[in-house]
Amino acid sequence: MQKIDYIKDWDSWRSDFHFFTTTKVRFSEVDPFNHLNNTVPFVYFEDARIQFFKELGFMQQWSQPGSQTIPVVADLQCNYLKQIYFDEKLNVYIKIARIGTTSIDLHYMAINTKEEEVLVGRGRIVQVGKKSGKPEAWSETMLDALHKMKK
Repeated sequence: MQKIDYIKDWDSWRSDFHFFTTTKVRFSEVDPFNHLNNTVPFVYFEDARIQFFKELGFMQQWSQPGSQTIPVVADLQCNYLKQIYFDEKLNVYIKIARIGTTSIDLHYMAINTKEEEVLVGRGRIVQVGKKSGKPEAWSETMLDALHKMKK
């Protein structure tokens, strides 16, 4: 396995994932060589992240008309480990790596039906004020939910 700086021990890193979404590679997502286009994993990560935030109850809160905060992607990285082709089924996992005052670091892993890691990634999400555009602290309720999900 290639060395990736945010993964210290592959086995323990992989075993910490529990939440995932399933996707199938669509024809529109592949290039003329039948390989997954290199931009598509970020869409897969986004879908997993949205489902994860729904599970936490955050999406419902952020989408309320009176909500004062929104999540913003501060950075996002993907490491491509194996080729992915049209019609492959992938499980896209997501987990919390670090909880900050206004942000969280998330890790991603996509595995194929052979249980092989094909993509891994990481990113930081910051909660910001809709009006100010500045980072806003997580509420106690949100922090509780994040810590429970991190276990």
